[in-house]
Amino acid sequence: MSTKDKKYIEAVGRRKTSIARVRITESSKLDFTINDKKLDEYFKTDMLRSTVQEPFSKTGIPSTYSVSVKVIGGGVSSQAEAIRHGISRALVKETAENRKDLKKVGLLKRDPRTKERRKFGLKKARKSAQWSKR
Repeated sequence: MSTKDKKYIEAVGRRKTSIARVRITESSKLDFTINDKKLDEYFKTDMLRSTVQEPFSKTGIPSTYSVSVKVIGGGVSSQAEAIRHGISRALVKETAENRKDLKKVGLLKRDPRTKERRKFGLKKARKSAQWSKR
């Protein structure tokens, strides 16, 4: 059975300006491919790797999946959280019982915090020119 014949579940995860398209496939062991690279090749730190694997570690979901991800935009931390969000959504699509565990841990919520836009007449989003009395 080739990779194209295997059935997969697709979901999208987002965080700040990062967008992750996640595909999970049944597999014998947990395997990650992110932008055609292995997990430890793409994310150098343990913290980022654990963020990506959080949907499997925090819940009682067996880690028997092959995870393939295409991620664009944002920084590495934002990308890791977008992937985590996408994996969580895909696991819920696969089995509805996963929803309760993932929701309890807070992995199904899309973190809405983004960079605030710069306003006209100001130097940054909220920083204005120094005010002088005289």
